Parts: sequence; structure tokens; C-alpha cells
Amino acid sequence: MLVTNQNSKPVNLALQGGGAHGAFTWGVLDKILEDGRLNIAAISGTSAGAMNAVAVADGYTRDGVDGARAALEKFWRDMSAGAKYSPVKRTPFDYFTGNWNLDRSPAYYALDALSRVASPYQLNPMNVNPLKDLLNESIDFESVRACTAFKLFISATNVETGRVAVFPREKLTPDMVMASACLPSLYQAVEIDGVSYWDGGYMGNPVLFPFHDQTDVNDTIVIQINPIERSGVPKTPQEIQNRVNEISFNSSLLKELRSIDFVDRLIREGKLSAEDYQQVRLHIIENEDVLKPLGASSKMNAEWAFLTHLRDIGRLTAEKWLDAHFDSIGDHSTVDLREMFQGISHQG
Repeated sequence: MLVTNQNSKPVNLALQGGGAHGAFTWGVLDKILEDGRLNIAAISGTSAGAMNAVAVADGYTRDGVDGARAALEKFWRDMSAGAKYSPVKRTPFDYFTGNWNLDRSPAYYALDALSRVASPYQLNPMNVNPLKDLLNESIDFESVRACTAFKLFISATNVETGRVAVFPREKLTPDMVMASACLPSLYQAVEIDGVSYWDGGYMGNPVLFPFHDQTDVNDTIVIQINPIERSGVPKTPQEIQNRVNEISFNSSLLKELRSIDFVDRLIREGKLSAEDYQQVRLHIIENEDVLKPLGASSKMNAEWAFLTHLRDIGRLTAEKWLDAHFDSIGDHSTVDLREMFQGISHQG
């Protein structure tokens, strides 16, 4: 377990995927590591969350907390540098107005249109993926596999069965992380030991169940970057597809949260034994006020200014959350799941 200070409290961290918006999670992790009051027992990550997770494991193995923070910054800096010459960029008008979305980018529109009429197997038959090269250059997977400071779970979706696969840290490879981030409209399925995988977000964004039997820690913090609720009906093709992705990528997480709430209620009512069943204390760190207005196209914006903007928001959000809720860790949940689900059902 990652040791920070004598008064730290153990937690599990669940890291969502969301493209460039994963830089918000970078900021949250950076603040948690710097603060030292939380002791990371395990991390479950999907897509960009998986990349943040392996960066922490790599850096921590080499140089503790400072190494983990440095590895996170290196990964996102390399990500931005790798996209420097990409034609998918903001227009001058967007630069001038401070709009982070790429909706006016001709290259973004062309890529979006092509992805709707041709598959990655047609558009990219050689299966060239610069992201894999970047991952190999940025992350030392021998260090990741050697990390014993915390448990690590990376998830992907089995294309043929539709079931989630969870890859453990001791066997983790770059292909497994790429599988966790494989959007089928953009990339060919990643094959591992003869099995093809797509993005883990379809079946777990991220998965929580490994925490229940793989750790003895009852506090789980979800770092959420995908809004569950969004006002208004999407009208453009991009808005519709974005909302479809948000709903599908959140559905598996919501199912797990409902299960946690159901078991918790039965324990409190005395219908299940607290000795036989684990009562999970759930927490969520999110900033929907900032992330919700960002369009789907901004998830492909790898400008350093945008990534550090999200990082800084993540750090500030985590700082405020820690100051407000640290005392609750180890005592009670800071999320009222009954109220959350009642609100969703009433609106539905």
C-alpha cells in the first residue's frame, strides 16, 4: 500500500475514461499525492483513467510520491507533444474566444464524418496507432508490473462476449492499456492472446467489483469526468453521439452503484450480516460545472494549455473536496446514493 504519512487514511480510487478530460483526473491525483492524507490501496482505471493509473504505478515504483507526480506530468506532456502537428486543432476564432472545443475544426469534422461511413479497418488497414508508441515511450511497464505499493486493475470489453475483462498489474502490458482505450469507431480492436477487446468504458467506467474481494478497504473514491445528467435534448449529430456515449459509458457504473446501495440498505436494515458483507463507503470527486459545458470534441484537444487548465481545475477540486470531506473517510459515505437514484428516476 502507498504510504504517505502516519495519519493517512486508506482508499480505493476509481478513474473514469474521457480522452483529454482525463487531465482533470491527473490534477486530482496530483493533489491527492501531494496532500498525503489519503493512502492509495488500489486503483481501477479505464481508458484515460487506465493511463493515469499506470503512470502513477510507474513513477511511484521508481521514486515514490514525487516519482508518481512526475510520471503523470511526463505522460500528459508527451501526449500534448505527440499531437502538436495534428491537423485536428482549434480555429483562430476559438483561440480568440477561449473556446476549447474543436467543433469548428475542418479536420475534426472530416474525421468525424469518415468514422461514420468507414471503419478503422478500411481507413487504417496497417493499424497505425501513434498513441501506442507514445505509451511505450512514456511508461516503463516493467516498473508498473513491479509496483507493490497498491493494487491496480485495468478493464477492457471483450468484443465477442460483451463481458468485462480485468487485467491485473503483475501481467499488465501496453496492449492491455490500449485495449482499455480502444474506441471502435477510431481504432481496430486490440487482440490479446487471441481475444479482441474494445474500450473498457462499455462494461465498466471503471469497474468497482475488484475492490470488494481484492482489498480490505471500504472507502472508494470515484473520480468522475463523464456527466450522468445533462439538461436539454441533443440536436446535432455530434451532440447526439456524445450523449449516447455518456449514457452507455455511465450505465455500468450506475449498475454497480445501485448494487452497492442495495447491499448497504440490507445491512442497515439488519437483513444481511455486516460480518459477511462489506459495507462500502462511497465518495465522488467531480466538477460538472466545468466539465459539463465542454463538448465531445474537446476530448480530442491535446493542447498543453487545455490539459494544464483541466489539471489545475482537478487540483483545486480535489483540494476543496479533501478539506470538506477528509473526516468522513473511514466513517461514512459522502454520496447519498438513494437520493441520487431517486433524482434520476423522478427526472426520467
